[in-house]
Amino acid sequence: MKLHKADHVRGEITVPGDKSISHRSVMFGSIAKGTTEIHNFLDGADCLSTIGCFRRMGIDIENKNGVVTVQGKGMHGLAAPAETLDCGNSGTTTRLISGILAPQNFDVTLTGDESIQKRPMKRIIDPLSQMGAKIESVNGNGCAPLHITGSPLHGIHYNSPVASAQVKSSILLAGLYAEGETRVTEPYISRDHSERMLSAFGADIHTEGTTAILQPAKQLYGQKILVPGDISSAAFFIAAGLIVPDSEILIKNVGINPTRDGILRVCKAMNADVELLNVNTASGEPTADLLVRSGKLTGTAIEGAIIPPLIDELPVIAAMA
Repeated sequence: MKLHKADHVRGEITVPGDKSISHRSVMFGSIAKGTTEIHNFLDGADCLSTIGCFRRMGIDIENKNGVVTVQGKGMHGLAAPAETLDCGNSGTTTRLISGILAPQNFDVTLTGDESIQKRPMKRIIDPLSQMGAKIESVNGNGCAPLHITGSPLHGIHYNSPVASAQVKSSILLAGLYAEGETRVTEPYISRDHSERMLSAFGADIHTEGTTAILQPAKQLYGQKILVPGDISSAAFFIAAGLIVPDSEILIKNVGINPTRDGILRVCKAMNADVELLNVNTASGEPTADLLVRSGKLTGTAIEGAIIPPLIDELPVIAAMA
């Protein structure tokens, strides 16, 4: 691969679908009643791990021509897998699926690649155990493999020491099956894709401040999901459009969820020329086309609650301000 310096960057592009939303679409569709149709699904290794896990539990999932179709069997329709569920390199799969598996009527073991087997899982083991879940770290180190013995759960009010969408989502998914209300309070709001999508699927969920409040569900219902472009992928092109002189890029259908749009807020503070066009809502998620033009940037302070929704491209932009 040879890379040549660009005098300018111009054009119209779309970016791959949002990974977080793609994961959740398959998971929620699998435990919903009826068909869930997912457009612009991110066809990457992590999300394919999620598909693989639910296929092994008897869910019919077709991935064809950019559309994933999930034939959900309802909240109690999963079957015991004949083998260990392999989550690959996906922490999202491992942590979120644990919340779904904890209240099932079968036992299962989760594992992943060498990296996953080193990542901390106590952050979900502890709150799920408080709900009555029986989860064992097979090697006794708080990491995968995890052996889960399905058992009845009860709702809790969990005060999370960190703002983590994976921890919050795992608890909320377990709460769908629990007896009584489930609450998760964070020090500040992490990304809220689970709350938005659970509501779209028919769950009784709302937020008060930094607390997500969920009632147990009798049933979820299949949906048509339009996955927006991942703002993490768009960020690279936002950076390029801002710092390469005489540039103009239109990035179509990008998710601008307020728990993920930190880069847009910081760009605005730096006097960057980023215009939101065709602002819309798809499947509960706000989207827009981003028109990015190069220009003079100014420095700004980045601190406090805005930091979590930021991503890795800001140092590049900051260096050119």
